[in-house]
Amino acid sequence: MQNTLKDREHSYEYGLPEYLQQDLDAYKNGLKNGSPLLDCLWGELYGSINACQWNRLITEKEAEYLREKYL
Repeated sequence: MQNTLKDREHSYEYGLPEYLQQDLDAYKNGLKNGSPLLDCLWGELYGSINACQWNRLITEKEAEYLREKYL
């Protein structure tokens, strides 16, 4: 069965390197709870996405998807 674009994009949020997943979860929780540290959480997530892309732990498409959706 062929995956739809939405299914493929949704899969970009799973199976991430541990530190990226932790930063993504922390940012999501910060958004949900109105954290006063949201700018710090944003910066951590941004850095983790870049580090994972540079170290080829995620693809450029995955990195772009995460940036567009969360940053």
